Amino acid sequence: MSLTRRASTSLPQVIGFANRSFKSLTFPGQSLDSSSSSVLAHGIHVFQCPDAVGIVAKLSECIASKGGNILGADVFVPENKRVFYSRSQFIFDPVKWPREQMDEDFINLSKKFNAMRSVVRVPDQDPKYKIAVLVSKQDHCLVDLLHGWQDGRLPVDITCVISNHERGSNTHVIRFLERHGIPYHYLRTTKENKREGEILELVPNTDFLVLARYMQILSGNFLRSYGKDVINIHHGLLPSFKGGNPSRQAFDVGVKLIGATSHFVTEELDAGPIIEQMVERVSHRDNLLSFVQKSENLEKQCLAKAIKSYCELRVLPYEGKKTVVF
Repeated sequence: MSLTRRASTSLPQVIGFANRSFKSLTFPGQSLDSSSSSVLAHGIHVFQCPDAVGIVAKLSECIASKGGNILGADVFVPENKRVFYSRSQFIFDPVKWPREQMDEDFINLSKKFNAMRSVVRVPDQDPKYKIAVLVSKQDHCLVDLLHGWQDGRLPVDITCVISNHERGSNTHVIRFLERHGIPYHYLRTTKENKREGEILELVPNTDFLVLARYMQILSGNFLRSYGKDVINIHHGLLPSFKGGNPSRQAFDVGVKLIGATSHFVTEELDAGPIIEQMVERVSHRDNLLSFVQKSENLEKQCLAKAIKSYCELRVLPYEGKKTVVF
């Protein structure tokens, strides 16, 4: 049984919540201009346990009893499965409900309902999730992630970029990484040596990995050794167009719908639980360039949204090969 855990860099299966300020909010009955008002904090809690009567009531009581106020809640109980999933957003006064006490309260709730998963996170107090990005030659997804990190749109810290493709010192990516102090590690791979041991040595303190068009298959041994989540992105042209230049293949046969899929990496190639999918129409008016641009834009958007959803505690495992995405 897994009890309540504080979302932090030491808990890789835990996911965070995007930055949002609630400093202007007060509890009911408080004056907006009261100088004695405490600054309220924003919390997020996800829960998975066997279904039972009264779970929502006890969750609400746990938060309300410490002066917290629920801003939104999502609940899912699969038909005939007797499993309860929930995600709650709330505000609270850190003075009245200290973080350690919050953890203890959710642990007690977790014990009461024999929870398989109970995760709490306070974005303004908790560190951002640390990730490493793996990439090959195509860098459109990497560039988008770097800009999303720079702009604060992605609630992560990028510890390093690892690639099996060498980039010149005067390229846009390398200049950006050097300017922001993000290490770039070039590891040349071969069919016989995927350099997985060296990759593992570079990512021990990360919370999860992102494959931003990394065109190498990670072995089951690597995934077991890493022991944390790995998020991948690939075009939505699979399985019809495999191998080299799938966009050209799809363009040549005149497909009308393209897409992108972001999923967790498992030992089964491109078959892990899906986090996010996006589609867009193409037509006879598209040339190969516009076709590829649309496909790459989908990949960027899909991967960024998957990472954001993961970091906002929106993604929970469901029946092994599926996900609940609130």
